[in-house]
Amino acid sequence: MATINFGKTVSLKQAAKLVGTVKNNRFMLQGEPGIGKSSLMGALAAMYPDYHLAYIDVPNMDLGDICMPVIDHETKTTKYYPNARFGMHTGKPVIIMLDEFSKGSPPVINMLHPLLESHNPRLGDIPLHPESIVFMTGNLSTDGVGDNTKAHTLSRQTRIVVRKPNCEEWTEWAIGHGINPIIIAAAREFAADWFASYLDYPEGLPKDAVVFNPKMPTTAYVAGRPLERASNIVDHRDKFDTDSLIAALSGTIGEKASRDLETYIAFADQLPTWESIIKSPATTSIPEGAGACALVAFNAIAKVDKDSMTPFMEYIERFASEWQACFCINMAKSPRQKIAFGNKAFSDWVAKNEDLL
Repeated sequence: MATINFGKTVSLKQAAKLVGTVKNNRFMLQGEPGIGKSSLMGALAAMYPDYHLAYIDVPNMDLGDICMPVIDHETKTTKYYPNARFGMHTGKPVIIMLDEFSKGSPPVINMLHPLLESHNPRLGDIPLHPESIVFMTGNLSTDGVGDNTKAHTLSRQTRIVVRKPNCEEWTEWAIGHGINPIIIAAAREFAADWFASYLDYPEGLPKDAVVFNPKMPTTAYVAGRPLERASNIVDHRDKFDTDSLIAALSGTIGEKASRDLETYIAFADQLPTWESIIKSPATTSIPEGAGACALVAFNAIAKVDKDSMTPFMEYIERFASEWQACFCINMAKSPRQKIAFGNKAFSDWVAKNEDLL
């Protein structure tokens, strides 16, 4: 099975562009566990909003979940009809994501195999819409998580290694997907540890590494998927005690990362309230320390609206230029950018600080 050694890696955005553009190829996207390969379905859906989306969890599929024989009593023959989850009955082009394809059972992979053809692809006896997109995901052989693909399948795939997102890329995604600002701010502080990759350490990761390490398997580590689940826990932290919070986070991202995150949770609970910032932007206290300042910036991106944008700009302009830029740059990239660019105070800041952008 191919590994990282055969060529360059691509980002998640680059992978989505390739898959969505070269529709006749069947891309196999390989990458470390939990880095966001499955999120590509959302990116492709944005590119093709009229397509039917079919997420197929291949390892959990049985033959009957894919196609079933149907008897034609007039001709005394049978045909294989695909399951409705594939959307082929809708008449629309479909985006079919064969998630963890290389972990599927051989009979299931064999039944899905006709979808991999560049010409006249089909599922069962039903042809695929010619504008449809089919792609697969899997892990690297070096991950050691049971991926295996036979040669006749390899020849039908365009295999690409998808690298882990860096902190900036992940932050852009996190802001657009409602990740708790505490998680985002902590990720910025611990980026070197949280976004490390074992592939960058040929002789092995440090023993205290918090990310996925195939040489030292663990039940919890930091990656995009666990951080999303950690965000769910932090969102509800006011409902349970500190011991429960740390236990839940440790079981999600590991003990070391959860202790680091605990510091940021403490920062968050000591910051000025949003109401006080908006009511008195010129006099409300400014927090000390990089962690607290980062929290203010990312919390504002999640909360600011048309009415509060101007007073918050007055408040953030009292901060060091680094934190002004942190807020403005990330706000400009977020799904709420219209609020920013429709605000005079924000536009004035951009005009005065072009060198920071």
